[in-house]
Amino acid sequence: MIRRAVVTGASSGIGEATVVALRAAGWDVVGVARRRDRLEALAERTGAQYFVADLTVQSEVDALAAYLAETGGVSSLINNAGGARGLDSIENGDVDDWAWMYEVNVLAVKRVISALLPHLRESVGDGGVADIVTVTSIAGHTAYEGGGGYNAAKFATHAMLDVLRLEVSGEPIRVLEIAPGMVYTEEFSLNRFGGDKERAESVYANVPEPLVADDVARVIVSMIEQPPHVSLDLVVVKPVAQSAPHKVHRGALHVRPEDHRA
Repeated sequence: MIRRAVVTGASSGIGEATVVALRAAGWDVVGVARRRDRLEALAERTGAQYFVADLTVQSEVDALAAYLAETGGVSSLINNAGGARGLDSIENGDVDDWAWMYEVNVLAVKRVISALLPHLRESVGDGGVADIVTVTSIAGHTAYEGGGGYNAAKFATHAMLDVLRLEVSGEPIRVLEIAPGMVYTEEFSLNRFGGDKERAESVYANVPEPLVADDVARVIVSMIEQPPHVSLDLVVVKPVAQSAPHKVHRGALHVRPEDHRA
């Protein structure tokens, strides 16, 4: 069985860190994103291959599938590309932002799964297993004020994965979901708030050790390196300071005095 992974959204953040972590673990990796310059730099640094594609365009997803088939196949797919826009109420939210979030978080993931699933099947040897890992969010499991559009998209992605797991039942294919909480990356909150750096930085202000991309990447590698009969269907990973999407402790962590414990 081959050990070749495809990582989408590989030009920054969790995707970039996952490419680095997989290469360090001895995997062949193809990083996929829209920004060629970043992919080229990543390839030079890690020895990974890359493919430039916009996953919201079917013809480009088809071209990715053809490239993989011609160059050695794929045994693990890591769907990482996605994102959020806005933190507005449902009443005031921009419908175009909602449409964009559904396109990149749900439909693009569906496109890639549909295109690569036949190749994943072909990669499985005797006793082997293929993986479909999708990075969702705790926003796909717990609703919070201001999260309407992002909640809706990530809840849909989570549901899609649950259905896919049922549909491939009996095949040596693991459908794995990792749902991170607060992760400090260079672009996620900046993109969510339209480039407003001050507002983006305020999300993480005084939070003791939010997750970083490397933390999530390390868990992803662990998920696909489990023995073939072990399936980590859903892994939720948050910083200790975050109890829920809407409940984050700010300031140093400390043990409460006995008379202040719940």
